[in-house]
Amino acid sequence: MLQELESIREKYEKLTQCLADSRFLADPQKLKEISKERAELEPVVVKYEQLKKVRRDIEGSREILNDPEADEELKQLAEAELKKLEKEEEQILAELKLLLLPKDPNDEKNVFLEIRAGAGGDEASLFAQDLFRMYTRFAEKKGWKYEVMQASYSPIGGFKEVILNIRGERVYSLLKYESGVHRVQRVPQTEASGRIHTSTVTVAVLPEAEEVDVQIDPKDLRIEAFGASGPGGQNVNRNYTAIRITHKPTGIVVSCQDEKSQHRNKEKAMRILRSRLLDLVQREQKEKIDQHRRAQVGTGERSEKIRTYNFPQSRVTDHRINLTLHKLESILDGELDELIETLTLHYQTQMLASLDEAQSKAS
Repeated sequence: MLQELESIREKYEKLTQCLADSRFLADPQKLKEISKERAELEPVVVKYEQLKKVRRDIEGSREILNDPEADEELKQLAEAELKKLEKEEEQILAELKLLLLPKDPNDEKNVFLEIRAGAGGDEASLFAQDLFRMYTRFAEKKGWKYEVMQASYSPIGGFKEVILNIRGERVYSLLKYESGVHRVQRVPQTEASGRIHTSTVTVAVLPEAEEVDVQIDPKDLRIEAFGASGPGGQNVNRNYTAIRITHKPTGIVVSCQDEKSQHRNKEKAMRILRSRLLDLVQREQKEKIDQHRRAQVGTGERSEKIRTYNFPQSRVTDHRINLTLHKLESILDGELDELIETLTLHYQTQMLASLDEAQSKAS
């Protein structure tokens, strides 16, 4: 690991020198790439420098303990300091191992966030609307931008389905563990007797694919135009501006009707289609590599219940990590940081354990 850390430090210093090189200063795109790469290495380098300092201090404390001429009081101080420094060294090494974990290539990507009402009828659609607000509030707090790509409304005002495009810094890295079935337990607005009902909403988080990520043969597409309609079935545009695209090899169907321009709806539909195809390819690759680990980092089984939102007890429970927080209102207002940070650490620790196991077997 130390050799890897030293290589990273050397690369970081070279990138730092490049930032002051006139050749790169004249090329804004290259300068941006160098700055981004340097920023990604910086946390590792900072932590590595901390490790080196702690180890120098450890060596100094040991020299005092091994010095026959040092007085007893100084040795006692050095021994206490050594214990403290060794704990600090252990903590830094653990943090460095996490920083050196293989990066998910999708972490820097923007996402399509798809929210669909599941079991529970009208109540499920109302909860889909609650989750829509939760994620858009979280996006606002992070300074991200979002756009509604497609929406289908229920008669009472909730969402049957809504697809968001969320853009910003490391969006996928923070939202990728939100994929799955979200369960709500509460007294529905439509229930007069006051009984608690259970409903579900499915959330899917897809990294936004670039054209270079997924090659689509135009011959594989069936593109149809149809008249757009709004909430309640009212005709909002008598022209055929809505677009439905079918990817014939996979059967994936995407439709968009929110824009008044057929061209704009087609552009939106193609962006969604590319991301669904990328997600399909990645999940197939994951299954081939290890069919017993489908629910781990990067994909997640969407058929499994991952989280429960219990209104009577004002609690949110994430079943994957057995974490319960009694702060339902703030979470639904977009305060997701504690949940996301705990989930990220959980999956990083799992990955680290898997790597350690693989290294032990190899040795």
